[in-house]
Amino acid sequence: MATRGRPPFLQVPAPVLGPNGRGLAVRRLPRGEDRAGRGAAPATKDPTAVERANLLNMAKLSIKGLIESALSFGRTLDSDYPPLQQFFVVMEHCLKHGLKVRKSFLSYNKTIWGPLELVEKLYPEAEEIGASVRDLPGLKTPLGRARAWLRLALMQKKMADYLRCLIIQRDLLSEFYEYHALMMEEEGAVIVGLLVGLNVIDANLCVKGEDLDSQVGVIDFSMYLKNEEDIENERDVQIAAILDQKNYVEELNRQLNSTVSSLHSRVDSLEKSNTKLIEELAIAKNNIIKLQEENHQLRSENKLILMKTQQHLEVTKVDVETELQTYKHSRQGLDEMYNEARRQLRDESQLRQDVENELAVQVSMKHEIELAMKLLEKDIHEKQDTLIGLRQQLEEVKAINIEMYQKLQGSEDGLKEKNEIIARLEEKTNKITAAMRQLEQRLQQAEKAQMEAEDEDKKYLQECQSKSDSLQKQISQKEKQLVQLETDLKIEKEWRQTLQEDLQKEKDALSHLRNETQQIISLKKEFLNIQDENQQLKKIYHEQEQALQELGNKLSESKLKIEDIKEANKALQGLVWLKDKEATHCKLCEKEFSLSKRKHHCRNCGEIFCNACSDNELPLPSSPKPVRVCDSCHALLIQRCSSNLP
Repeated sequence: MATRGRPPFLQVPAPVLGPNGRGLAVRRLPRGEDRAGRGAAPATKDPTAVERANLLNMAKLSIKGLIESALSFGRTLDSDYPPLQQFFVVMEHCLKHGLKVRKSFLSYNKTIWGPLELVEKLYPEAEEIGASVRDLPGLKTPLGRARAWLRLALMQKKMADYLRCLIIQRDLLSEFYEYHALMMEEEGAVIVGLLVGLNVIDANLCVKGEDLDSQVGVIDFSMYLKNEEDIENERDVQIAAILDQKNYVEELNRQLNSTVSSLHSRVDSLEKSNTKLIEELAIAKNNIIKLQEENHQLRSENKLILMKTQQHLEVTKVDVETELQTYKHSRQGLDEMYNEARRQLRDESQLRQDVENELAVQVSMKHEIELAMKLLEKDIHEKQDTLIGLRQQLEEVKAINIEMYQKLQGSEDGLKEKNEIIARLEEKTNKITAAMRQLEQRLQQAEKAQMEAEDEDKKYLQECQSKSDSLQKQISQKEKQLVQLETDLKIEKEWRQTLQEDLQKEKDALSHLRNETQQIISLKKEFLNIQDENQQLKKIYHEQEQALQELGNKLSESKLKIEDIKEANKALQGLVWLKDKEATHCKLCEKEFSLSKRKHHCRNCGEIFCNACSDNELPLPSSPKPVRVCDSCHALLIQRCSSNLP
């Protein structure tokens, strides 16, 4: 019963697949060879297994071709797209394979709508598709509903999920399918796994306007069988894609070179701005130290003024008491003295208010200086963040160069494969040259044989002429010999004609071989051009690597400079600038200062030395110009510089 309604395409043998999964050309044997092969076969395969294998191979080809063409198409597919139509035809044949025939009163019923209706019970989300298919007005047959169901499932991207639910429930499927059907065997699970790849495709199919009831599902094998011309076209497309990739890589290299140059310029500008900020910070610190010294001096002066005013007030109080005792005797004099004391108190209070105002101004100046210091520190932190961002960009550039190197390795592998092909072609050319030499030898032998035959003919004619007189008498006896000679001459003529035909054939073969050698020479030229392009790419890659190494060295040098500057700043922060009043003797020679021995500050440690002990000058991190340094600091700095040198 299962083989009665078998479609005719299932009797075709399975298509032969190449290494890339595409169809190859199948050579049909003559009838005699086919029958001989069939007679020699020991056993025949199961026809249902062959049908399942054919359907599985067709499903693979249709799904793969649909995905590749849809991705190259680049937009949503509609119902007129030929690979999509062939996919639905193949799926319909897969679902029809092994379907049981249900008898009714009027006719036989064999449709795939019955198993597809089961999906609603097994998968609740499929109820919407079933309801929408039943509501379509133009569908009258169960086959049309099944076709509409397949199109809606593809648009929802859930065809694989729905069919997986059906395959799992084999007990329910056995009511609709035979035991050897595709949906009951492992091939059905493989097809369901392949359908997952169709989730990449976006389809927009209009189901209402199509006549799905009367469509004829015939598989078009010409879409999957390819000729040598198609393979050559694909090779041309691949070569064009490789050239596009090469142009893209060159543009990427140009962009990377421009970004590297911009990064170089940004790093240089940042280094310059960093040095400027460090100089400004050193100047600000020196100003802060000076302001702190002035503040300290003003506070000491304020204390002295307060002490003097207190002493003066005490003296005035004593005077007032004495004046009060003498007030009874001379009230007028006391009034005058009281007025004078009151004026003095007013003057002293005004002086005190002026001093307090000056202190408030100095305190506000100190707050402003502290705010300026904080802003400078924020600027330094922001510059450090920018340096970190530049390093990250350099790491990204390195990653891009690594990807370029991997692509170059891939191109080198392709070149190796081409080298192998060229080696094979060279072997073929060697074989062809050997065959040509053999043919030339044969030609020489044939020419020699022809010359010998002509010489023999000439000799024979001379002998005949010399003996013609004698032979005329013996004509009657020699007629039989002449007949034999004529037959021999005919045979020789035929032999010469065959030799000439062989020579013509060999000449044609030589011309064909020469054409092949010219093709091989053109292939060699193309290979040499590809080798030159590969060498140019390698040169560009090495130049980019050298540029990156130089950039990394410059960054490491700038980092070392910044660390040295930070260490110098830390060292300067811990130092204290010694006052001139506190130093009476030189710290090194311990001699007393005088008019002839003057005091000099060391700009590195801040101590005070004489002229003999501080007559050295060196450039410090805080000041690029050479400044005065004591003998001990001079020796330490020279040791550090010598240890930093490689």
